[in-house]
Amino acid sequence: MLRTVFDPEIPVNIYDLGLVYKIDLSDDGKHLAVDMTLTAPNCPAVDFIVEDVRMKLESIEGIEDVQVNVVFDPPWDKDMMSEEAKLELGFM
Repeated sequence: MLRTVFDPEIPVNIYDLGLVYKIDLSDDGKHLAVDMTLTAPNCPAVDFIVEDVRMKLESIEGIEDVQVNVVFDPPWDKDMMSEEAKLELGFM
């Protein structure tokens, strides 16, 4: 599901961009916590992206609660991107 979430200014999903740091599913499988970052701390699309993540993860059958934590440690850099993302954005 996270591969269906895009920063409106970048044509690569947040997962392949390396913005997702941690995905934690509770033992009962009902509660999901995600630690993620942004390409820049002052990203104007932060509310849109976080809400899109939350809505799409809540649409997964059995998930009752999603907590999205935006963190900036470690700071994101282009080395965190998948090989596919680097190719798509011309970094290779």
